[in-house]
Amino acid sequence: MIKKYQKTVLDNGLKIIGHNMPGRQSLSLGIWIKVGGRYESGNNKGMSHFLEHLLFKGSKHYSCRKIKESIEGVGGSLNGFTSEEFTCYLVKIPGRYLELALSILSDMVIKPDLASCEIEKEKTVVLEEIKMYRDLPQSFVNELLDGLLWPGQPLGAPVIGTVDSVNNIRREELVLFKESHYTPSNIVVCAAGMLDYDKLARGTNKLYSGIKRKSPNMFSGVSEDQLACGLQVFAKDTEQTHMALGFHGLRRDHSMRHALGIMHIILGANMSSRLFNELREKRGLTYEIGTHIRYFHDTGSFNVHAGIDNGKVADALTLILKELSKIKSTLVKEDEFRRAKEFYVGQLTLSLEDTLDHMLWIGESASAIDKTYSLEQVVSQIKQVGPEDVRMVARDIFKENKLNLALIGPLKEKEDTIKERLHFN
Repeated sequence: MIKKYQKTVLDNGLKIIGHNMPGRQSLSLGIWIKVGGRYESGNNKGMSHFLEHLLFKGSKHYSCRKIKESIEGVGGSLNGFTSEEFTCYLVKIPGRYLELALSILSDMVIKPDLASCEIEKEKTVVLEEIKMYRDLPQSFVNELLDGLLWPGQPLGAPVIGTVDSVNNIRREELVLFKESHYTPSNIVVCAAGMLDYDKLARGTNKLYSGIKRKSPNMFSGVSEDQLACGLQVFAKDTEQTHMALGFHGLRRDHSMRHALGIMHIILGANMSSRLFNELREKRGLTYEIGTHIRYFHDTGSFNVHAGIDNGKVADALTLILKELSKIKSTLVKEDEFRRAKEFYVGQLTLSLEDTLDHMLWIGESASAIDKTYSLEQVVSQIKQVGPEDVRMVARDIFKENKLNLALIGPLKEKEDTIKERLHFN
């Protein structure tokens, strides 16, 4: 029998999700807010990320120092992140400190100081963070790729914002943004590990039930009317060329998502993968190469990333596209398919042993699609996938007119040479 996650929905729309994991000593707690880069326009780009930073600077009952000392002083760790569709504040702590963790995170979310002096100081911090990412070509190249995949749209712009948008942030705008988006119907309180769920539910109800219900957040859908390959080259004096190759993918709850996950494993998720074997092991063209998948509410992407010898970019690109073409045309052999499935299930099983990973697994799903899947349910879905499904999803995604390529480096080959390789064999 599959054990379902425990769930409570308060009258104002706030959701509480919990999972007790016997034998654990730790508890991971996250407060998820359904707001991120997709909810911003060009004028306030980076607001969600900036607000996340500010919430750690102090709240009504906890100073900045007290927030950190209270969690770290009992052996816990504290963090937060902002993505395109979520902001999350999280703690991993010994299970007996549930009430402390809930009190601190909730005070940050409900009653942050947002002091003007801290806002001005944090601008400098975030501007340095922007510079850091620009100085990391393996990171910045993915930002360039997003701009090709979703040009002129919130998904195509960096979550962190730009120098101009961060400099233009004002306290009154931050307060309004927080009041508009940090509302009960947009919040999920999620915990996994050594958990007394009744205590979590009672504590959350006490802290949040007095907040009035408001309509949930909305964002504009994407436009993906791409007619031809996209290419962007950013010239930089690096020791190798950094490549990000991407296609529009599947939305988060798409029925073919597990077929896509298996295809990702076959092509570039580990050292047994085809791209790793062909480009690194056989030809020594690259040290780092792999694939990754991104899922959003109504779209996604399938990306190939690599660091390549500056003079061999065209050759590497030809080989990568050859492998993508191959998986479109030829069924994966049974042994390779079986190993990819086992890797998929095994990695998921191992990750869900950790209380933090399990909390992130539940929280993202509950926030994004208001559903939670157990490991058993997902394994059952994965078992239904066959080699033909992988070929089908490859054919759906790997279309020449949907190909996008971003490069950073001192490209020794002419752009025209690169463009000539942007097609499937």
